[in-house]
Amino acid sequence: MIKQYKLRFYNFRLVIFLLAISVIGIILVGSARDDLRSKQMIGVIMGLIFMVILSLIDYSWISNFQWIMYGANIALLLIVRLFGDSANGAARWIDFGFIRFQPTELSKIIIILFFARFFMDHEEDLNTPKTLAKSVLLLAVPLLLIYEQPDLKNTLMMLAVFCILIYIAGLSYKVIGGTFLILIPLIIIFLFIVVQPDQKLIKDYQRNRIMSFLYPENDEYSDDIQQQNNSKTAIASGELIGKKLSGNDEVASVNEGNFVSENQTDFIFAVAGEEYGFLGCCTIILLLLAISIECIRMGLRAKDLSGKIICCGMASIVSLQSFLNICVATGIAPNTGTPLPFVSYGLTSLVSLYLGMGLVLNVGLQSSAYNKEIRKKSVNQKEDYL
Repeated sequence: MIKQYKLRFYNFRLVIFLLAISVIGIILVGSARDDLRSKQMIGVIMGLIFMVILSLIDYSWISNFQWIMYGANIALLLIVRLFGDSANGAARWIDFGFIRFQPTELSKIIIILFFARFFMDHEEDLNTPKTLAKSVLLLAVPLLLIYEQPDLKNTLMMLAVFCILIYIAGLSYKVIGGTFLILIPLIIIFLFIVVQPDQKLIKDYQRNRIMSFLYPENDEYSDDIQQQNNSKTAIASGELIGKKLSGNDEVASVNEGNFVSENQTDFIFAVAGEEYGFLGCCTIILLLLAISIECIRMGLRAKDLSGKIICCGMASIVSLQSFLNICVATGIAPNTGTPLPFVSYGLTSLVSLYLGMGLVLNVGLQSSAYNKEIRKKSVNQKEDYL
């Protein structure tokens, strides 16, 4: 379960990037809501502890419990469905009294870990109809429970991550081409249906977000449009170095002005733009890019397909969520309520991401270079013995 690893194979560069982005997150969350700064700090500390512990546990041993984790994931999502605590019209949390837990965030890590082992076990017959149908069915169960919360953004997010995972696993280009031929007409039909006033596919508030993006001039969706317009104004007002660094004491349009709701989560990038300007925004983007690249780099050096999928899966979560959050804050995409990884407030999301990074670090510790050195050492010992 716990091996003896060489310290030089530990990816301290990734740890430094994670610490840097987490410190920025604490600062920005504290600026958005001062009462949440200490909670965000506690979340970072908890996440770091879990990350270090998990990074020293063999991910191959953990993946042996793939079906137990899958079952626990379904159980948690069912508990949310039946007894979940509601907020803003969605039941996505389990309230333990002293803490609220969002199983969907942990579900992302479990799904990656589960399919990493599943695809490795089916590496030889991945492109057969039986394996493909089984993998889609296994994905559909948790996705349906997440969708019913309702949580459309995370449903689509995990669907996108799954597509990346199965591609990394070796999905045939023939299957990919056939899938696109089916999906493109379905997406067009879906969009045609959801723009209709009496549609039943998605919730009304979800439709309003899509409509506000497609028809920004329509006064019916002014509330949704105004949120993003205020966010863009706040980012632009920060100019090069931001109001905080320039010593500008004007009323902040994001924080003191309360012109953007959920500024500690969904629109945390607007806080960064206003207070630390273009340079602050670029720093966040570069750190998130560096974290994603480090995950991919370790995936390329993984000892097996499972490790490669885990690393690429975590890279996809960080990059996709970052892309969506920043696109929403800058008005490029409709409002989805997606948090910015390691920056937005949310202890479940923060700790879950650190758990995933712990797995990535363990994959790096057991890289092909590490295993090559171990084999060389074993051969040398055998020769000395002879």
